[in-house]
Parts: sequence; C-alpha cells; structure tokens
Amino acid sequence: MDILLIILGVLCLLLGLAGCFLPVLPGPPLSYVGLLLLYFTDRIEFSGVSLGIWALLVVIVQFLDYITPMLGTKYSGGSKYGNWGCVIGTVVGIFIFPPWGILVGPFAGAVIGELLGGKNSFEAFKAGLGAFLGFLLSVVVKVSLCSYFIYRFIIAFI
Repeated sequence: MDILLIILGVLCLLLGLAGCFLPVLPGPPLSYVGLLLLYFTDRIEFSGVSLGIWALLVVIVQFLDYITPMLGTKYSGGSKYGNWGCVIGTVVGIFIFPPWGILVGPFAGAVIGELLGGKNSFEAFKAGLGAFLGFLLSVVVKVSLCSYFIYRFIIAFI
C-alpha cells in the first residue's frame, strides 16, 4: 500500500507543479494532496504541525493567486474598471482561450476595462501591464511553494 501512496503522492506533486502554469489544475492544493498521501505512508514522515503550516500557506497562496493581478492593476494606476476588466479577462482567458488566455486575459481585460472607463491608451496599457506583472508574481509564488513541497518530499524520502 505504501508504494501506491508514494506513486500517487509523487504524481500529485508533479501535477501540482504543472498546475502552476496550467489553469485547469490547482497547483499548490494538488501538491499538498501529494504531501498528505505521503504522510500516510510508513516510509515518509512529516509532522502534523508542518502539514498545518503548509495547509495555511496553500490557502494564502491560492487567495493571492486571485488578487495579485488586481493589485497589480491598482498599483499601476488602474481604476475599478481595470480591476473588473482584469477579473473578467482572467475568467474569459481561462475558459475561452486556454492555455494562452491565462496570460493574455488579465492584461487584455484590464486594458479594455480602463479604455471603457475613459482612460487614454497609455494609462490603460500601464494598468494592463500591472495586471500581467501581478499574474507573473502569483505564478512565481506558486512555483516556489510547489518546488518547496517537492524538496521536502525528497529530503524526507532520502
């Protein structure tokens, strides 16, 4: 049974890392499930405190994943139109134009939202760039967390 759990755990860890880039897979939660599967084996041991802290980190990262593009829009001079455009663009990008829509969606949505809100094209582009940079920041954070989970598994397995 341990071998099956280890194989499933490793698959979840790897799929979780892929999920940092692919919008159809929830990256950090999937990697965390992999750690939970490994926790139930006799070969690999994690403390309950570590699992609790990691669960909290996963929740925080998932929350930040949704708000960093909006924060990027806001801090680059965007308005509520850019924020809403960023949200709508992200959703449309994920479902209508995968996989590139996840990259282009927040940017295009923020730009379109700002243009509809009456901003000139330079200000709209600046807000769109902020949304894109916020998205890239969230990807870096997700990849870092999933890579840390893989590292913890390797250290525990050795």
